[in-house]
Amino acid sequence: MTSSSDRSPVVDVQSSKTYEIRTYGCQMNVHDSERLSGLLEDAGYVRAPEGADGDADVVVFNTCAVRENADNRLYGNLGRLAPRKASRPGMQIAVGGCLAQKDRDTIVKRAPWVDVVFGTHNIGKLPVLLERARVQEEAQVEIAESLEAFPSTLPTRRESAYAAWVSISVGCNNTCTFCIVPALRGKEKDRRTGDILAEIDALVGEGVSEITLLGQNVNAYGSDIGDREAFSKLLRACGNVEGLERVRFTSPHPRDFTDDVIAAMAETPNVMPQLHMPLQSGSDTVLKAMRRSYRQERYLGIIEKVRAAIPHAAITTDIIVGFPGETEEDFEETLHVVREARFTQAFTFQYSKRPGTPAATMENQIPKEVVQARYERLVALQEEISWEENKKQVGRTLELMVAEGEGRKDGATHRLSGRAADNRLVHFTKPDEEVRPGDMVTVEVTYAAPHHLLAEGPVLAVRRTRAGDAWEKRNAAKVVEQPGVMLGLPRIGVPEPLPVAAGGCGCD
Repeated sequence: MTSSSDRSPVVDVQSSKTYEIRTYGCQMNVHDSERLSGLLEDAGYVRAPEGADGDADVVVFNTCAVRENADNRLYGNLGRLAPRKASRPGMQIAVGGCLAQKDRDTIVKRAPWVDVVFGTHNIGKLPVLLERARVQEEAQVEIAESLEAFPSTLPTRRESAYAAWVSISVGCNNTCTFCIVPALRGKEKDRRTGDILAEIDALVGEGVSEITLLGQNVNAYGSDIGDREAFSKLLRACGNVEGLERVRFTSPHPRDFTDDVIAAMAETPNVMPQLHMPLQSGSDTVLKAMRRSYRQERYLGIIEKVRAAIPHAAITTDIIVGFPGETEEDFEETLHVVREARFTQAFTFQYSKRPGTPAATMENQIPKEVVQARYERLVALQEEISWEENKKQVGRTLELMVAEGEGRKDGATHRLSGRAADNRLVHFTKPDEEVRPGDMVTVEVTYAAPHHLLAEGPVLAVRRTRAGDAWEKRNAAKVVEQPGVMLGLPRIGVPEPLPVAAGGCGCD
């Protein structure tokens, strides 16, 4: 359940004490919450049942600061917990993550019933800070200015038995004008390649068969040591890990996406034919104002090279609509790139001010009604393209990794769900023989919708895997029901490259 070479200080608590973690934001926060869970369970806490909704001894908010109303959302949730805390002696509330790093003492001033405030650089201190707050009967605010230890050395309670995030770097060296993340997570710091591969080996030994390499700017990996090909070398090294069936990564930056990475993707069999490549805007003028270090021609050139090397690659993206100063002509350039790139899916966002970013004070902020109209046009175009691209999958035979919690209607339709190699979501007919999350099935696609595929015929083949064994073992050993971690992301299963509701840090 936990994995670490360097254990955090263990704090004795009564075994009956429960915890709940509410997570908002990007994949980094989701993975940090896995570590917070591991830390708390190492300290003797147990996870509250699903649906606890604040009815736990410790409630932790792992916050995001990239949205304009992120603080209002936090204080609204804290306010709703205030009367429950007042009526429940010993209950504790902790606030961590990017908003905590940014607001610091403000949180306790606005919500004096909060017990602990900790930042992005010292999540390992949470159990100690909770105990200190209990003993001293006063709020503990501890914000480190720089990373104390790479987070992957901390205990981790993985949300999935068969698919796992593996962090290869933290922080970001970019200075995008719409993004506050570098100020909150610091400059990029890379892990040693040996440590990354050791973690992957350990995970595979536990039954994990898919890993997603994670970084704020994942393909800038190696900048610490001056090796521009470090990321492609890492991908190739993942190809030598026996038992590792699928490798993904998120999110790269077009500036650092070099030909050696494309070659490594194409030539390493377990690196999946899927790429999430943030665009943000198709206008060179807007990209310059965003302080993005590429232009439309460079971006489309990358897409062309990827498609030449990996013809069946599914490419997804992020797009911001209504950035300050964006004209109708600028927006048309974005639509042009969408038509040319033919993304499988685009995660589209209406620009919102990130307090503390240069873009928040720029002139020519776009009226809400104009942003909304452009957003609707973009979504309509992308829906059309997504559907057309998915229709090309009809008749294809695909091998899927069976997923958990990804098909909301699976119970009613008597289907199961899984992810294809290119990460497309496929709902398939439940076979007669038992299949478990992490197992592999072979199906033929019979129908396409904009956001999923259907395989309505019989399953062609089932391959039981060590990952399925791991899922079965974990579920057989459960004492507590699955947790109610409130993520702005899909539930446990194969990690998504960038889920719609997450919004991401916006810096990729």
